[in-house]
Amino acid sequence: MGKIAIKFKKTGLVILFFIGILITTLSIYGIGANKLTSEIPKIKKLGFVVSPTTTPFLFSEMTIPAMRSRGYDSKLNELSKYSENSSYTSYLTSYGSDGFKINGLLTIPKGNKPANGYPAVVFVHGYIAPTIYKTTERYGDYVNYLARNGFVVFKIDLRGHGDSEGDASGAYYSADYVVDTLNAYSALQNFDVVNPKTIGLWGHSMSGNVVFRAFTVKPEIPAVVIWAGSGYSYTDLQEYRISDNSYRPPLQNTQRARKRQLLRDAHGDFNSNSEFWKQVVPTNYVNDLKGAIQLNHAINDNVVSIEYSRNLEKILGTTNIFHELNEYPSGGHNITGPYFVTAMQNTVNFYKKYLGS
Repeated sequence: MGKIAIKFKKTGLVILFFIGILITTLSIYGIGANKLTSEIPKIKKLGFVVSPTTTPFLFSEMTIPAMRSRGYDSKLNELSKYSENSSYTSYLTSYGSDGFKINGLLTIPKGNKPANGYPAVVFVHGYIAPTIYKTTERYGDYVNYLARNGFVVFKIDLRGHGDSEGDASGAYYSADYVVDTLNAYSALQNFDVVNPKTIGLWGHSMSGNVVFRAFTVKPEIPAVVIWAGSGYSYTDLQEYRISDNSYRPPLQNTQRARKRQLLRDAHGDFNSNSEFWKQVVPTNYVNDLKGAIQLNHAINDNVVSIEYSRNLEKILGTTNIFHELNEYPSGGHNITGPYFVTAMQNTVNFYKKYLGS
């Protein structure tokens, strides 16, 4: 009888132990969605005060307050010369972001370095299928134009692109690319060739969203330039859509697709009345911005409607920050042809004004 009692006691302890693990797991992963959702702080659009949260909630890392509260600290790894001409030298290098190695092409002007270091630009590409992306391809004319005008340019891969580590999570519904951009910014700040106070951002297409979100996370960034960008208020994504024939949606069994479904399950699709989505949308934080922003868009862009830029300009018009929208009669999504030089010179002039040269 004593042996039976001992066995029963041990069995009961094991059952209680596993019940404890189950309860802990449910609380960690936020299965109590109603409780966690109720702890999302309430905000007011354009000029609100965000109340601090004490308990992380599902996908809280996507929100502007969460990205502001975390750190960004990175350094460039070894430089390997890729190409050289009379005006600049380009190097293959990498940096760390969330434990992943992200590759990039670093282009440095030749000549006497300014006393405090060169002004610099973190250059973030638009949508290119991650499986065909290559660090040394695309945007060569854009990068070279900036380098010839005295700017260090760091064209980064973004995680999951080419040989860079991590998964390509997409721009609008993940914080990953914003984090990669801000860690690249930190890597340039820690690079002795660059003036850490004169670093700007450049983004194209989907990375208009990425660099604008990065700007709202780090409002003191002095200058941001966007070409043919999209996805600022998120209602604009619903209204204008994107018509990119090169886009390849992720397969259903990929991590990106699974996370997107988890996001829908937790918070639904974008809803401007949702307390969660209000904290994701960067235009809700424009009153915090301290730097300047320039938008460039071709009227005949048939991939990303120019209305994205026009709508953002209207929102920026409610603030005191410097902003400008340059519209071009033609040039398409990449602003090529006769207006390319005009758009690049507008970009250079803007950077020289707000970053120096």
